[in-house]
Amino acid sequence: MDVRWEEAGWERLTDRAGRRRLPVWDCTVGLVVGDDSALLIDPGSSVREGALVRAEAERLAGRRVTHIAFTHGHFDHVLGGAVFAGAEVYGPVGLDTLLSVSHDDLRADAVRHGLAPAEAAEAVDLLVVPRHLVSGEWTLDLGGVQVLLANVGPGHTRHDLAAFVPGGGREVVFCGDLVEESGEPQAGPDAVPRQWPAALDRLLSLGGDDALYVPGHGAVVDAAFVREQRATLAARFGVSDA
Repeated sequence: MDVRWEEAGWERLTDRAGRRRLPVWDCTVGLVVGDDSALLIDPGSSVREGALVRAEAERLAGRRVTHIAFTHGHFDHVLGGAVFAGAEVYGPVGLDTLLSVSHDDLRADAVRHGLAPAEAAEAVDLLVVPRHLVSGEWTLDLGGVQVLLANVGPGHTRHDLAAFVPGGGREVVFCGDLVEESGEPQAGPDAVPRQWPAALDRLLSLGGDDALYVPGHGAVVDAAFVREQRATLAARFGVSDA
């Protein structure tokens, strides 16, 4: 990895992991680089954006992206996946069925949020669905680093996945949209609000007090921020700890 991450527009988090905040929707894409393989987390919102992400990620990693993980099924997190030919695709159990039957809704949601209709149609037509479904936890050995994929939802959606990256000087948790820093967490019609605080408890149990928590949108945060957001969501949705 001779290329400097910051010069490529990426934020390096540890010696193995980094992320990029994509334009327009400020969606985070994560990258974990092993000795043998590379994992990309949430590959962008369109075929065009996915191709740019792939080129940058593979330049940084010095190898092709071999694994993709979807944290959930919203358009800005999945529609770039089609360009990663040959990659093994992971997601929370149930996401495969959702993505297989919700093409019209996914396309309409992308267009409603500003993606050009032609780009939305292309990405949905080429959409890849997870072949590896995580019901509890799944460890990926990338060579020199093992990434734990954890089904921590439901919460932001009915199917939420997190990725825990140990070592490298500091643990990192890629949270998807269970955590948002650049705005209030969005609870759409597919959210499960009353279980959202419990999903954040599971994130905190993965990373602990000293981890870096990477939200789906916004700046990297710490455990205190996640706890504060948990308390806000619990109050917002009337969830008692009793």
